[in-house]
Amino acid sequence: MATQLKNLSDFSQTEIPSATAYRFGIVVAEWNAEITNALLQGAYNSLVNNGALPENIVTHPVPGSFELTSGADLLLKTGKFDAVICLGCVIQGETRHFDFICNAVANGISNVAIKYSKPVIFGVLTTDNQQQAIDRAGGKHGNKGDEAAITAIKMANLAETLNS
Repeated sequence: MATQLKNLSDFSQTEIPSATAYRFGIVVAEWNAEITNALLQGAYNSLVNNGALPENIVTHPVPGSFELTSGADLLLKTGKFDAVICLGCVIQGETRHFDFICNAVANGISNVAIKYSKPVIFGVLTTDNQQQAIDRAGGKHGNKGDEAAITAIKMANLAETLNS
């Protein structure tokens, strides 16, 4: 969680393995595109800056955050990826729709990870308003896309370590 005490883009206190050996899928929601495009840019840059080869990063758009689950499932079904990053943004509105979508996406992403025994990363902002989303998509609290990419690298490395 990003706060004044934690910046989503600060990994100075942790060791990040090289991403050179891994293949990453990124599924990004088109809904709230201003935010999700910033998350995508952060994730992509973080992967490349930590050794991922551009040809080993595949990005696929899906209509909204709800579709991230099926997008991740379709990518992992190919057997081509070591980790999948799901990027989206759900902003609280006037109805309970927010609660249903956030719950479904979180559970769906977890279920896909378990189904394939592969890291599927929850890079979804669930904010009260647009400004909070901007602050977490490259603004004053860093970029959730950076955090999602570093998590994907670390989890792909953990899976490789445990499987060897």
